Parts: sequence; structure tokens; C-alpha cells
Amino acid sequence: MEAMRPVGRTLLRDRAYEAIRDAIVAGEIEPGAVVRDADLAERLGLSRAPVREAFSRLVDEGLLESKPQSYTRVTPLVAADVRDAAAVVGAMHELVTRVAVPRLTGTDVDAMRAANTRFAAAVADGEVDLALRADDALHDVLVRASGNRAAAATVARYTPLIRRLERRRFGEGGTCRSAGLHERLIEACAAGDVDAAVRVTAEIWRTLADLADDLADNVADSETPGGPGSG
Repeated sequence: MEAMRPVGRTLLRDRAYEAIRDAIVAGEIEPGAVVRDADLAERLGLSRAPVREAFSRLVDEGLLESKPQSYTRVTPLVAADVRDAAAVVGAMHELVTRVAVPRLTGTDVDAMRAANTRFAAAVADGEVDLALRADDALHDVLVRASGNRAAAATVARYTPLIRRLERRRFGEGGTCRSAGLHERLIEACAAGDVDAAVRVTAEIWRTLADLADDLADNVADSETPGGPGSG
């Protein structure tokens, strides 16, 4: 039983990481908010050690920033960071799509269709959490089928940066990625058309780069005298 102790520690660290990451992405902990390991440990029912480990990982992933002996706080939503993350995650999705499409089974395609049905319903109902989970489920079919663990790890690392922007856009009356684009992707996958599936995947992720550009434009306008954020 002694050998099981490190596993328990790892699970606690992962639990802390996932809970804090999800709270940041959801906006429950807002950009610029200072976070304290003691406070979050109490809220999560954990010791401070796994929370500190989670903080370190979140700093590495760009969701937190830390000044030693001073503060740890949530990073602002920066357009360039989102654009960079979208470029990397999009490239990984194109890679896994190219590998996965020839390997997909009918069950895989059915799972993608079911996820897109959930996605469209969630968007229509304004349920952002459900929409994003369905979106993840759809694309995860391709990630799993590709068997590329490095790509999967890269997607997992950088997607939360993008999700913060998607959630904000959704809350402002925008939409998540188009169910129509998803449908085109699914049809290409069902037909075994690798090139078409990769093209649609690239288009899906370009829409997120466009969202980042919109964010940059809005920030620039708000900082310009007489712009929408002035006065």
C-alpha cells in the first residue's frame, strides 16, 4: 500500500488543477484577480501543497501569472496569446484529423453526430458549458482515433486559453463554433475524405483566430480617445 501514496498525491494535484482551471475559464475567477493557495485549498477541501502545484502548472500554461513573494493572479485575456494558442491547437487538430479520418469507424462518426446535436441544442439554449463540452467531445473523437499523445497533450494544454475567449463571446450574445462547420467536418469524415476534413478543421480554427482579432480591435478602440470605452 505504500506504493499507492504518490498516486493519491497526483490525483489531488490534478483535482486542484482542474477545479481552478475550470473556474478561470468560466470567469468565476476573473482576469486580474489575485489567488491565494490557502483560500483555494480551503474552498476545495485540500491541503495547500496540491494547490501550489496546480498554480505552478497554470502559470506554465498562461492562465496565471506570479511574482515571487508578491502575488499570483489570473492573467488578462490577451488577443495575441489567444491567437497564438489557436494557431497551435488548430495545427494539432489538422494533424490528428489527417491521421484519424482513415481510422474512423461508424461508431466514431455516430459519436461525432451525437456530440454535434448536443452542441447545436446547447448553443440554441444559451448553455455555454454544455456547448463547450459537446464541442470537446466531437473533436476528441478525432484526437483519440489518431493515437497521437503529443498532439493530445498540446491540445489539452492550450485549449483553456481559447475557451476563455469563447465563453466571453458567448456571454456577449455571440455563438460558439458553428454547428454547420461541424456538420461539414462530420460528412467529410463519414466519406473518408481526408483533404476535405482537414480543410474544414482549418476553417473551424480560423474562426477562433478571427475572434482574437476582434478582441484586439475592441481593446484598441477602448484605449483610443473618443472610442467606445472612453468617457
